[in-house]
Amino acid sequence: MNLEPLRQKLLSAARANPTDDRVPYAFEKRVMAHLAAKPALDLSALWARAMWRAAAPCVAVSLLLLGVTAFVGTETGSANDEASPDLEETMLAVIDQSEEVW
Repeated sequence: MNLEPLRQKLLSAARANPTDDRVPYAFEKRVMAHLAAKPALDLSALWARAMWRAAAPCVAVSLLLLGVTAFVGTETGSANDEASPDLEETMLAVIDQSEEVW
């Protein structure tokens, strides 16, 4: 099938048909009713929806990390024992300095 003659026939038929400048009945009312039916954009609702959707993955990641930490902590308990005196010394350094001032 040769498409070029068909294309030429369609173009000539379209050129022969005059354009209509009339607007369909109640076109403006239908457009305005459609515009009024759309609700206004609520940014706070969009943020709230995004935060609720992000809450489940955040909880899942937190639980996964908690499980990994608990599992690794039971196998290598000496790492926590070595850090404990350093942490305690660091936290109590402020108390020791305040006693010297008084």
